[in-house]
Amino acid sequence: MEKTLNRIHPVSDPEAVHFLQVSWEKDLGSGFDLILTDGECAWTGTVSEAEISREAADMEMNREKYVEELKKALILGEESAGKYNFAIS
Repeated sequence: MEKTLNRIHPVSDPEAVHFLQVSWEKDLGSGFDLILTDGECAWTGTVSEAEISREAADMEMNREKYVEELKKALILGEESAGKYNFAIS
């Protein structure tokens, strides 16, 4: 299993610091698990391969392109800093 951990600053509260861990088996397109923490609380979730395909279709985006955008937003961290915004609600 591969994992990444990135620090994010949500646009909903730019002074706050959160950490996002993403874990996956084969590749991000086959589904992944998320853990988001603000240092006091933690939230977990799972995104399935079917959900990824459904979201790509909803956005009328090629699935492979959608998975590449997910990688940039969730995994590459500093490499993509400033290109993606996170809002926490």
